[in-house]
Amino acid sequence: MTGRTRKPGFASRPGNPDSWIRAAETPPNSKAAGEAFTARLTIDITPALRGRIKVAAFRRGITVTDMLRDLLAREFPPTDGDQP
Repeated sequence: MTGRTRKPGFASRPGNPDSWIRAAETPPNSKAAGEAFTARLTIDITPALRGRIKVAAFRRGITVTDMLRDLLAREFPPTDGDQP
């Protein structure tokens, strides 16, 4: 009887960890420098508000993500230094 051959896993990691860990010095490909790395933000809203947001984005021909990013960027512009 022959022994079992080890098959690679469904999702195997590359041999070199530096090739699969995203480094801060990685240059962005197509995004602007400020959008190279993003953070997820979770908020709780009512289903009715979620629907209104989705309809508004659809009517404008943009994604909800892009619409909300623009809205937040307008409401919270970058500040110089540590001033509020």
